[in-house]
Amino acid sequence: MNELKDKVAIVTGGGYGIGKEIALAFGRAGAKVVIAARSEKPMQETVDALKKIDTPAIHLRTDVSKEADCVRMAEETLKAFGRIDILVNNAGIAGPTKRMPDMTLAEWQETIDINLTGAWLAARAVLPVMDKQRSGNILNISSGAGRRGYPMRSPYAASKWGMIGLTQTIAGEWGARGIRCNCICPGPIEGDRIERVMRARAEALKVPYEQIRAQFLSQAALNRMATEEECARVALFLVSDASAGMTGQTLNVDAGSIMN
Repeated sequence: MNELKDKVAIVTGGGYGIGKEIALAFGRAGAKVVIAARSEKPMQETVDALKKIDTPAIHLRTDVSKEADCVRMAEETLKAFGRIDILVNNAGIAGPTKRMPDMTLAEWQETIDINLTGAWLAARAVLPVMDKQRSGNILNISSGAGRRGYPMRSPYAASKWGMIGLTQTIAGEWGARGIRCNCICPGPIEGDRIERVMRARAEALKVPYEQIRAQFLSQAALNRMATEEECARVALFLVSDASAGMTGQTLNVDAGSIMN
């Protein structure tokens, strides 16, 4: 398990969920890991878990929607570890579950600012470093909502579609400089977050929670949700030399919910 030996990886939103599992997978593969997020306690818990497996790790309080925070994230990572090899743009919010006329501009803007603009700002902050190194990997975490429209979740879907376009653009713009950029589209992922999403949807549609959960499961060829660990395994593949010939690609991790 040394696919990422001596590599330095930043994982935004790495305090819990998919981000935490990616950070742990990278640590087990030999990387030094920086957790960048807004909430102190989850970040510290991830760093503690990383140190238990002898992974050099720090955390940086970062709001990716703020340019200054992203610049500081890159600067502090360089101070701590001397280079930046990997950026995982995982930070994101679910946004509102409402029809468009019931949604405020502020709700729309917050979701776009964190999910999409935040990924752009974080990538912009690390790209000059990767360019000097003539190597680097950026991994964007989109969603199944980036593959098809998602009624009542317009800002979330728009932001996640945008992540795929951003991925292809970074790949084309920086490939000749030795920098790769790929993307993962997780489907519904078993855990607390999808439970909150399903319950919010059930409440908004005024239908039983069990009906919403059954709809989610019925879409998956494997008749189950994917897991955070399964996403982390794909993330490790995409930032390691095992995928050296891949850039600008988007892979679904959704138990067969969307097959394209």
